Amino acid sequence: MSVRVAVRLTPRGGSDRVDGVGEDGALQVRVAAPPVEGAANEALCRLVARELGVARGAVRIVAGATGRRKVVEIVVAADVLAAAWPGVGAGRP
Repeated sequence: MSVRVAVRLTPRGGSDRVDGVGEDGALQVRVAAPPVEGAANEALCRLVARELGVARGAVRIVAGATGRRKVVEIVVAADVLAAAWPGVGAGRP
């Protein structure tokens, strides 16, 4: 099953981490990588895959590749996603 999640990405955020879920249901994420040549997007996908325990290929950006707000599609069960980040997706991506 694939799930789409809204993400608010902060590149050059000091470290790779998920800060939680915002009021709009978007996942708040920081990565150390700069937004140059897709480095921040790649770091985002690696981080999400690692956090959920899925393969890197199971995570892809489907919208917003050049902006801070993105939509990420993840091949994962919805209950696994909800257990990792309660409240994610409460808004619409």
